[in-house]
Amino acid sequence: MKAVQFDAFGPAHTVSYCVEVPDPGPPAGDEVIVDVVAFPINPADVLTIEGKYAARPPLPYTPGAEAIGQISAVGADVDGLASGESVILLGRENWVQKRRVKAAEVLKIEVQSDRILQYAMLKVNPATAALMLREYVDLKTGDWVIQDAANSGVGHCLIRLARKAGVKTVNVVRRESLVEPLKAYGADVVLVGLDDLGERVNAATAGGHVRLAIDAVAGNTSLRLAECLADGGMMVNYGMLSGEPCMVMPDWVVFRHLTLTGFWLSTHLGQMPRDQKERLYRELSDDVRDGTLNVNIEATYDISDIKDALAHAARQSRDGKIIVLPNGEV
Repeated sequence: MKAVQFDAFGPAHTVSYCVEVPDPGPPAGDEVIVDVVAFPINPADVLTIEGKYAARPPLPYTPGAEAIGQISAVGADVDGLASGESVILLGRENWVQKRRVKAAEVLKIEVQSDRILQYAMLKVNPATAALMLREYVDLKTGDWVIQDAANSGVGHCLIRLARKAGVKTVNVVRRESLVEPLKAYGADVVLVGLDDLGERVNAATAGGHVRLAIDAVAGNTSLRLAECLADGGMMVNYGMLSGEPCMVMPDWVVFRHLTLTGFWLSTHLGQMPRDQKERLYRELSDDVRDGTLNVNIEATYDISDIKDALAHAARQSRDGKIIVLPNGEV
């Protein structure tokens, strides 16, 4: 079978390659075999390949934070799962055609066959957006949230989930061309650039208190987002797109009681009881089904063309996710 690997850290489209590896074989009693239907290319995957993520894995390594698959075989001791059912793979190393995993490492979901690629993106970005909206500030209808990287996968999901909850969003982007598309997507306010951001946010929200800031960039961008927060507000960082430290003025922390914290989905899921994970992804699956969550897809690739797929994912002007179909078109 085919798998993606890299044996040196570096530019993802350069060091990654498709290789033939042994078939995983039949499942043990507590295992299932999953045929991988689709997987997206996420920033965390690229950072892993570059050696810039949380930890450097042993090489050679197969990346892949998420995937949707279909069970093709079930171990004798497994209950509640059957061949033909769709599952999310909860572990990593998913850029392959087939996986043999413990039954506890998958979550069964109900899918609409014509929207299967949306479910391939369910594990990471929607869950990240949903948990950051829920876990840190008790947001009420009409409250304001500000985020940077608003045109990212997480940004899109946050806009949609906030809108469904009656929470308003201020979305900071770098290009004027993104303003109208994000408004059409459901954003309440879209602002370009960081100059005078605090004044522009205050005007755009009519002095509304921004209680939560979501930061994927860090550096000076996080400083400008923190400036927009109301006293007692919270900034949650989940990314380092700038490669710089998060910034917040000490007097804001001391006198305005602002809080800076971090979010990593892996930690949250690892600490979450099984029933809570099932409930979270059942809710997000429903959001896909009713159209609340619908992420743009720019292109799909065969797993053999992983270098081209990664090069495409690196384009700055992209307007959608890049999806890989390891076992062919769906």
